[in-house]
Amino acid sequence: MKAIAGHAWLSFGVGVGTLLGMATPLHATDVSLEASYAGCGGAAIAATGSTQGACLEMPLAAAGPHTSAAIVERHATTPFITHTVADLTAKAVPLKSEGPTATATVLPRTADAFQAQAAAIDQTITAIAAPLQDAHADAIANANPIDVDPQVIEDSPVLRRWLQDIPDIADDIRRDPALRTRLRVGYSRFPSTAQTNGFQIGVQDIFVGRTPLTLSADYGRNGRGDRESYGIDAQYYLLPLGWYGNLAPVVGYRSIDTPDFATDGLNLGFRVIVIPSRTGAADISFTQTWVRPGSSEEVGVSTLSVGYAVTRNLRIATDIQKQNTPARQDSRVSLLLEWMP
Repeated sequence: MKAIAGHAWLSFGVGVGTLLGMATPLHATDVSLEASYAGCGGAAIAATGSTQGACLEMPLAAAGPHTSAAIVERHATTPFITHTVADLTAKAVPLKSEGPTATATVLPRTADAFQAQAAAIDQTITAIAAPLQDAHADAIANANPIDVDPQVIEDSPVLRRWLQDIPDIADDIRRDPALRTRLRVGYSRFPSTAQTNGFQIGVQDIFVGRTPLTLSADYGRNGRGDRESYGIDAQYYLLPLGWYGNLAPVVGYRSIDTPDFATDGLNLGFRVIVIPSRTGAADISFTQTWVRPGSSEEVGVSTLSVGYAVTRNLRIATDIQKQNTPARQDSRVSLLLEWMP
C-alpha cells in the first residue's frame, strides 16, 4: 500500500509540475505581448478601436499557435482585443501583403473622387442658377425703370432714347451736330442801292451723311432787278460737330451783279461760328469769302448772321452783308424766318 500511495503522490507531483511549467511560459508570453501593445499605444487603441503604425505588424504567430489562441481567448471580451483582432484581420494583413504601393494607390484614388464630386457640385449649381439668371434678365427687360406715365415716355424722344440705351455723351460731342439744317426766306433791304427792297431765300448746312461736310446755297435780289446775288458753297467743319463753336473753310461758286459792277467765279474763304445753345437754338456766325480771288475783279463778301429759335423748328435770323468791289461798296440787311426740319 505504501508503494502504491508513493507512486500516486509521485504521479500527482509530476503532473502539477508539468502544468506549472506550461503556465509560466504562457503567462510570460501574455505579459510580454500586452507590454508590446502598450508600448505602441495600446491604451489609445483600446479607447478608439484603431490600429495604426507598428501595432499592425504585431507578430502574434511568434508566440506560437497555442499561446496566441490562449491570449485571444483570455481577452476576447475586452474592447482592446475585440477591435485589435478585427483591425488586424481586415487592415493589417492586406496592407502588409501589398507593401508601400497600397498607400500610393489609395491616395490618388481619393483625390480623383474629390475632384469628381466637386465637378458634380459645379454642374448642379450651374443648372440651378441658369434659369434664375434668365428670369432676372427678363424681369429687368420688361420692367419700367422709372415711375412715369407711359404716355409721357411716348411723347418724349429724350426719355425713349435714355430708356433704350444710355447715350455716350462724349460720342455725342464728337458726332452729334450742334448745328441743324435751316431753310430760310425773308425780307431784304439794300441801303447802298437807293434803299430798295427785295427778298432772300436759301438753305444752310445740309449735312452730307454723318461727316463734317455741309452744303449751303442762297439767292437774293431787289425789286428793281439791278441787285442780284446767288451761289453755292461747301463748308468742312474742322472741330467736333458737337462743340459750342467751330471753324470751316469755304469753297464754292458765286455770282454778283450790281448797278456798277458784275462778276462771278470761284468763291473761297472761311466761316467761324459760335453756338451758345446747341441743336440750332441759337448761334452767331461770321463768313468771309472772296469771289475770283487774286484777279482784277476780286470781290470780298463779309456776312454776319445771328439766329435764335422761337420754337423747336422755327427760328428768326438776321443777316448783315458787305460787298467790297474795286469800284464801290454795297450792303444788304435781311430779316429771315428759318425752318429747321
